Amino acid sequence: MADKGLGNRDIGSRGTDARGPERQRFKKLAQAALNADMTVDQVEGILADVGETLVDMNKTMTGLDGAIDTMDATLSKLSGTLDQVDTTIATMGDIVERLEQVVSRVEVLVGIGEAALRPLGAIESAGRTVASRLGLMN
Repeated sequence: MADKGLGNRDIGSRGTDARGPERQRFKKLAQAALNADMTVDQVEGILADVGETLVDMNKTMTGLDGAIDTMDATLSKLSGTLDQVDTTIATMGDIVERLEQVVSRVEVLVGIGEAALRPLGAIESAGRTVASRLGLMN
């Protein structure tokens, strides 16, 4: 009987040992499934955040495109303005050249006027001298 008791325990422990690895395997599979589920949840959360970021980035890019379009129009206007400035500078160069010619002619006329007035200056000086000697001037 004692042998039978030991034999029964041995059989019972074998049954427990046989189920033990299967049970461990099922535990590992269940844990792996839970981990995979948590990982999927984390990935879904990350993808949701990335989606929001991409929506915001799209808005930013749209704004940037608008700013670039505005800048392009502004640069076109600036280019037109610079072309007008170049034309104005060329025109002003012509005007300066004409003014220099006028100034040269005026200088010639002033020289002629000074030459014409020299005799008058000599007459005035002589008249002052005569008036001074006659006592008409102080």
